[in-house]
Amino acid sequence: MRVLFCTDGSKISFNALNNFAKWSKGAIVDVICVIDWSFLPDEVVIEEDGFSNSCANIADNILNYAQQEISKTNLIMGNKIKRCGESVACILEQAEAETYELIIMGSHGKKGLQRWLGSVSRDVINNTTVSSFVSKQQNYAQRILFATDGTDNSTHALHEAIKLLNLNEKEIFICVISENPNLLFLEGTLDSRWLMEIEKQQEIFAEKTIKNVITKLEEYNLPTKKNAVITGLPAEKINEFAQKEGIDLIVMGTRHKNNKKGRFQFSVSKKVLEITKSDIMIVK
Repeated sequence: MRVLFCTDGSKISFNALNNFAKWSKGAIVDVICVIDWSFLPDEVVIEEDGFSNSCANIADNILNYAQQEISKTNLIMGNKIKRCGESVACILEQAEAETYELIIMGSHGKKGLQRWLGSVSRDVINNTTVSSFVSKQQNYAQRILFATDGTDNSTHALHEAIKLLNLNEKEIFICVISENPNLLFLEGTLDSRWLMEIEKQQEIFAEKTIKNVITKLEEYNLPTKKNAVITGLPAEKINEFAQKEGIDLIVMGTRHKNNKKGRFQFSVSKKVLEITKSDIMIVK
């Protein structure tokens, strides 16, 4: 497996690398560091050659440090990639130039209106077909949650996680979220009998979904620690469950749609990534 690790030299980015290493089966890691001075105002005049050399030296130091960190793990150092330009564009260009299974990134997890404003990780996820592993803080990398809704996307996410991650001796949780039927319809449009029937069918579907996930995990001798069916708003309930159980990594599937700006904007996985403190693996 080959992955692309994106770093600006921050502790948050290396938290992502170290967390991923604890899940990895021994991936080859290409490391990219982008020198981006596009943020400088037009009024700021610089001596370009000298500034470029200074930034290049900084990038070399970051890449060398990344190599040292990788040598401490079961990961294998791949290519050192140094780019000059806008961060997101350079990362996406590199992701398209090679075949990667995952893009590894740290996220600062800003609050309020700042949460996703100018977020490199958000923009990369939004515009790539490659799956992503995003981390906000260092954790134990021991407890994994498969948040599933029984769709093909969730099933694909499960299969990819089994293929890419070392789940032996990890604690595996399964969570299925059912929407509250009372929130799906305008008041008075359905009587109580219809609502009860919908809830009953949701329960049947949720139990079937959990059984299918357990069966797939059993094929690889991977036992589950806890399964749960919860009713409510999906993103909020997934985050609540993750907090309660001390989940280190949440695995979710999402659909990639071509050439539609903001395609990730309203997905459940995006909302979970906004609010959770857990790592999240978003499988395209």
